[in-house]
Amino acid sequence: MFRELRRDIQAIRERDPAARNLLEILLCYAGLHALIAHRIAHQLWRWRVPLLPRLISHLTRFLTNIEIHPGARIGAGFFIDHGAGVVIGETTEIGENVTIYQGVTLGGTGKERGKRHPTIGHHVVIGAGAIILGPVLIGDHAKIGAGAVVLKPVPPHSTAVGVPARVVMQAGQRVPLREEDEPDLDHNKLPDPEEDLLQALEQRIRQLEERVKELEAGRVNGALRA
Repeated sequence: MFRELRRDIQAIRERDPAARNLLEILLCYAGLHALIAHRIAHQLWRWRVPLLPRLISHLTRFLTNIEIHPGARIGAGFFIDHGAGVVIGETTEIGENVTIYQGVTLGGTGKERGKRHPTIGHHVVIGAGAIILGPVLIGDHAKIGAGAVVLKPVPPHSTAVGVPARVVMQAGQRVPLREEDEPDLDHNKLPDPEEDLLQALEQRIRQLEERVKELEAGRVNGALRA
């Protein structure tokens, strides 16, 4: 657990330019506080200690506004940026070096027992306000756009945006990463397929209008010659 804690602190230093020193990170980062409490609660959950893990989770939610069920499995290097409103369900599994922003929900669907929450791969970035529901798999190095609602699996090295979320590829290729082993935190620079479609329609309308003008001009000239 202490090795994971060191990785979590290192992740904050690497990914948040506002993190100036170790003392500030330890005292002022609610995401880290929630994660430390979760790692303790999760170990108690694995030991099948009754009630206490849920009490720790409940108290942590009250103090940090971050709710992580003690049953969730979270890898090392996990970074919750800002963190307010984050909810992580019981059967969620999160890989290493994952970054999520405020308002993210990793939730379940239905009343069935068993695996009912998402599985997040390694080096994934989930933008602010994104919602991922059900036992879907988010592949390694994927990016989920801010406000997206993900209901289906997202392949590795891809980007999902929209409501419901759609996987968007750049020129049919994988979304490029600056470094293979570092998360790409530019979740504000994602493709917008709806905007692309509207721009294409606007361009087509202009082309049709020009064509109509040409045809009308041709009729007028023909009438004058006649």
